This record gives sequence, C-alpha cells and structure tokens, in this order.
Amino acid sequence: MIAITNGKVLTITQGTIEGGTVLIDGTKIVAVGKDVAVPAGAQVIDATGKWVTPGLIDAHSHLAVFGEPSVWANADGNETTAPNTAQLRGIDSLNPNDPAIADVRAGGVTTVYTGPGSANIIGGTGMVIKLWGRTADEMLIPGSEGMKMALGENPKRVYGEMRKTYPATRMGNAAVLREALVAARNYMDKIDRAKEEAARKNEPVKLPDRDLKLEALAKVLRREMKARIHAHRSDDILTAIRIAEEFNLDYVIEHCTEGYKIADVLAAKGTRATIGPLGMSRGKMEIIDVTLKNPGILAKAGVKISIQMDTAGNTKHLAVYTGLAVREGLPEEEGFKAMTINAAEIIGVADRMGSLEAGKDADVAVWSGHPMCTFTVCEKTIINGQVVYQRSDPGPDAGCCC
Repeated sequence: MIAITNGKVLTITQGTIEGGTVLIDGTKIVAVGKDVAVPAGAQVIDATGKWVTPGLIDAHSHLAVFGEPSVWANADGNETTAPNTAQLRGIDSLNPNDPAIADVRAGGVTTVYTGPGSANIIGGTGMVIKLWGRTADEMLIPGSEGMKMALGENPKRVYGEMRKTYPATRMGNAAVLREALVAARNYMDKIDRAKEEAARKNEPVKLPDRDLKLEALAKVLRREMKARIHAHRSDDILTAIRIAEEFNLDYVIEHCTEGYKIADVLAAKGTRATIGPLGMSRGKMEIIDVTLKNPGILAKAGVKISIQMDTAGNTKHLAVYTGLAVREGLPEEEGFKAMTINAAEIIGVADRMGSLEAGKDADVAVWSGHPMCTFTVCEKTIINGQVVYQRSDPGPDAGCCC
C-alpha cells in the first residue's frame, strides 16, 4: 500500500485538495481526501510543497511505433504501399523497448494513444498503452483500438506527388475513404444476408471469405471503433465531419489546426479534437495558419479538446506545451483537463484513468511545483501502483508559476 501525503492534490474532477492524501492499494486508488487515514505499514511518500496529479495522457502519439532514434530501421508507422491499409494493426509495430518510453515517463506521462501515421487515407488501428510492461500485450488496454484515417496533404503527397497515382487531390482523398466504407458496408450486408438465408433454410451459414481490411472497417461502421481522422485545414476538418456523419461514425478530429476558424460549428456538432503538436511551425501549406491560441478558442467555444504531442519522445514535454496554450488563452483548468480527463474520455478510458478518484487505476505523478512551469520537474511517476520513475535529485522551486 502507498500513501502520498501532504500534497497539493489536483483530482481534476473533484477539485483541488491542499495537504491531501492519495491512498493506493495494489493497482488501484482506494481513497483521495484531506483526512484519509494512512494504514500502518503503508509506504509513505511525503509530498509536502509538491503537486500531485493523475498521470498525464497523450491522446495522439506515435510513441514506440515510430521508434527512436528516427532511422529507417525503426520507421514502422507508415505502410506507404496502398492508400487503404485498414487491415494493419499498430500493436504489431509496437516496441516496448523504445528508449523514448523512459523519457516520456519521466515527464509524468503514464498513458498514450499510439499507432500508425497519416501517409495513407486509412492507416490501420492504433491503441491505448500504459507506459510500463515488457511486452506489447502487457502494455495494451484491450478494446481501446481506433482506426487511423487522414485527409489533406500527407496522403496527397505520398500517392499523388510521389507515386503519381490515385488519390492526388482532396477530392480523391475523400473518394478513397468513401469507397472503403461502402465496400465495408457491402461486406457486412453480405454476411447479414448469409445468416438470414441460413436461418430461413435451417442450414449452416455460408459466410464470404474473411477480408481483414473490410472486417476492420466494419467495426468502425458499427461504432465499435472510433475513426481517428487527421485533418489540419478547416475545409479538411469539415470534409472529415461530412463523411463521418454520412456513415454515422464515432469520430475524433486529430490535430484540428484550423479548428479555431470554425469553432462554433465544431461545438454545435459535438466534435472532439486532439490539438497539436503545439510546437510545430509552418512546415506545410496546410498548417500555415497555426496558432497557439487554437486550444483556448476551441475550449471556450465548448469543444472537448485534449493536447497532443504527436511524435514519440517529445511527449515528455506535454505539460510544458499545455502551459504555452494556457499562456495564449486556454483556461488553466481546461489545460489540466486537456492532458488528463478529456484525453481519457476521447480515447475511451475515462472509467479507468484521467482523474484521482477511488476505484481508478493508480496512475499518479508527483511534481516539484506547478506541472506546466518550465522550472518544474516530475519527481515520481506511478503506474498501476508501481513507482516506475524516481528522479534522483529534487527539482527547483517553481516559484514562477505557484
């Protein structure tokens, strides 16, 4: 049993507790409060003068799939051989020994959603992983898979510009996505008809041959799996929503760089978005209007957002970049939610993580000061009740933010 005592405890969902205690038994939090009794024999972590938060969550990363160092041998995130590779499963590229994982844990991050990149219109499934474990299967949160989809420049460049093939335009991008979803719908209808006919004739079912690509997309159509749609420009964002509504998909907009231009529309539609990476410059035409004000504008409009770092090792800076968004207008409370409970809700694991509450997974970070301050360090990271990172020297007082 572990008791984190005397800290400034940010529960996220139940307010802030000064001098609070977080009690952990095994892999779960069993109590959070001001006057929690600490059982005899418990390991006590004195957090006097420190901040205690849920473990941070990056809802859009490529950690352990785009491995580090960034060389050809580790480039396993984009299967750039066909615009539709829905049959791919990100877990088959996941490297539990990626050295970036330890760096990210040291940044107070305990969970990420990771998976394929955006070279293809449909890139395959990503998944939620805890940043602890020897094997991919140990790290995986079962049932957390989502289907990576992408619009805009990346698939246009890979297929139209580099390969001189379809799709070469934004129209082509959208058409490939629609064609794939229609094919999956037809596949589902074939299976349904075969089952109906077998029941009518009281005969064994004669199913069509399995098609892994269509089988995966059928889960998206049945809303068993979210469509995670990469879109930067406002028109691409609206195309993504247009298609998602046409096929009744459970969707999330990834990056949403120009979301601030249509914030009212996104709020009215109940769109969820992962925003970032906030450190990107104008490297492509579709992100020429990038601004750090985007998260604040979207959150104030009522859009549920999380902050994402997109890459691998840079996820360790999630708290600092969230602080930049707060500096540019994102309310501080929304900033904390954007890297905890909002992220957990977007990736479908809010029943287990994203806040400090009894019954949730014991994923906790202890900070030397305000987590978004550049002077602050994460001193301890706990995942499933195990201390998986311990800083050897204490961080400086983060007086600039406290």
